[in-house]
Parts: sequence; C-alpha cells; structure tokens
Amino acid sequence: MSVSPAAVGASEPVATPNSASDPAPHSTPASAPHSSPTQAELLDFVRRTASDAELIASLPLDPEGRTWVRLEGPGGSEAWLIGWPPGTGTGWHDHSDSVGAFVTAAGELKEHSLAVRLPADGWKTLELADDVDRSRRLPAGKGRSFGRHHVHEVLNESTDLHAISVHAYYPPLPQMRRFSRSGPILRLEQVERPEDWQ
Repeated sequence: MSVSPAAVGASEPVATPNSASDPAPHSTPASAPHSSPTQAELLDFVRRTASDAELIASLPLDPEGRTWVRLEGPGGSEAWLIGWPPGTGTGWHDHSDSVGAFVTAAGELKEHSLAVRLPADGWKTLELADDVDRSRRLPAGKGRSFGRHHVHEVLNESTDLHAISVHAYYPPLPQMRRFSRSGPILRLEQVERPEDWQ
C-alpha cells in the first residue's frame, strides 16, 4: 500500500492520511530569492534533514508499501521523506532534467545505477554495455547526489527492517521514465508526470 503524498507549506510536512498522529514541524531556513540549488546544496539539505530524529520518527510506516511526505526543499526544490518496508524498491527510473540527492536516515538502502546517459527520446529498448552497472550500499547517514538523466533503482533489501530516506530534486520533477530490465536489455515502460504521484 502506498500512502499518497501531500504538498507542504513553507516549513511543515503534512501527515499522510493513514498516520496516527501529526508529524512534528520541521523548520527549513528561510532564504532570499533563490537561485537554482546545486547538487552539493541538495545533498547538504538531505543530510541535515535526515539527521532530524523527530522528523524521521514522525513518518508513518506501512508494513507492505512505501509511504512518503512531501517537504519544502531549498531554493524551490522538491523534497520527500520516504519510508521503505523490507523488500521494497523503486524499480528502474530516471528523473528527467532534474538534479538530485538522497540520504538514508534509518536502515540501509542499496542503489543500482547506470554510468551512462540514455537517449532522451526515440527509443523503446536498449542493450546496455557490460561495464555500465554500478552498485552502492547506503547505510544510515550515507547518501549521494546525481546529475540530470541519472538512471537507477533503489532497494531496501532487508528482510525485517524498514528504511527511511530523504530526497530532493531541482527543478521539481517534470516527469519520471520507468524502465524494466532483463540482463543487459532496458525497456521503457511508462512515463509518469507529477499528477501521478502528488
């Protein structure tokens, strides 16, 4: 079961419909008229947010599906607090023209990514070269930033522990392409737009 995200005001996350209580407020420093946040600034934001124990503890967790709450990110960015039940993942996807960052706040996540930029349009199936796969474990406190068109999947491989992470994207995600993968074959399955997840 996935809990629908809710848009957030300037400094507070909004509880998802299934939460037992309202989450604690989370303060984001006010900023002057913003320029585009850099990958480093997004990574700093998700690290600071992931260290907010009260905010992390406020996320309602579901035993079967991911849960999420939208947060106010720096400089007009889109940010999310996401709960990952054991054995869940995103599937392969990209973030279109957005740069981003994420940090594991609790538990451990694993990221599989491609070290190659995919064509933006004009294809449905690609055969990947042998040397493009990358994997990394991200225990609590660890994370990464990434550039435009980053393709990855993120997993909670634990059999018994939830993971929680904080993500930020700029510009806010215009779309996400979802892929299936069988060995070296990557197939475009669908394109999601913000109305599909907000």
